[in-house]
Amino acid sequence: MKYRVFVTLKSGVLDPQGEAIRHALGALGFEGVESVRQGKMIELELAEMDADKAEAAAHQMCEKLLANTVIESYRVEKV
Repeated sequence: MKYRVFVTLKSGVLDPQGEAIRHALGALGFEGVESVRQGKMIELELAEMDADKAEAAAHQMCEKLLANTVIESYRVEKV
């Protein structure tokens, strides 16, 4: 089973990389970009055939390694 995990900083957590992207877009002539938040996308291909077990495993992976849940939130989507 295939899953996509989207990890982003929680709102209220400063995002210096997002701010650098916003500034660079302005320098390239893209006006009106007021805010940019960046994150990461991780694709997982799991051998587990039971959908509930596979999704639970993906969430456990996020909690233990893929996301720093103190400052990041995550979303798991089946592909």
